[in-house]
Amino acid sequence: MAVTFNHTIIAAKDRHKSARFFRELLELPEAPSWGPFINVQLADGVLIQFAEPPVDIQMQHYAFLVDDELFERAYRRLCDQGVEHWADPQMKRPGETNDEHGGRGVYFKDPGGHAFELITRPYL
Repeated sequence: MAVTFNHTIIAAKDRHKSARFFRELLELPEAPSWGPFINVQLADGVLIQFAEPPVDIQMQHYAFLVDDELFERAYRRLCDQGVEHWADPQMKRPGETNDEHGGRGVYFKDPGGHAFELITRPYL
């Protein structure tokens, strides 16, 4: 069997709020959830599980490759909701997107404080 990515757990202050934000932003359907997890399933079967750990949450970075049309809709939702965003990971270009690697990209934080990135072209 080849190695494939199956799932990850994203620490959240409010697992329901973080999962809903992610699901609505990227137009994903609800997925069955269990135990301490609120699940979001990506088209390739990868499961993103939001959970509320009993510890301080350290910021992590998560990047997602999306097509140009979804990027445009997601970016419009970020703007409409007043979500602070940047063209760069250093957060020095607020309110912008980038056009690096032959596509578009944007950085923003989710309700749990994690850094998310949407890109339309892979880096490699």
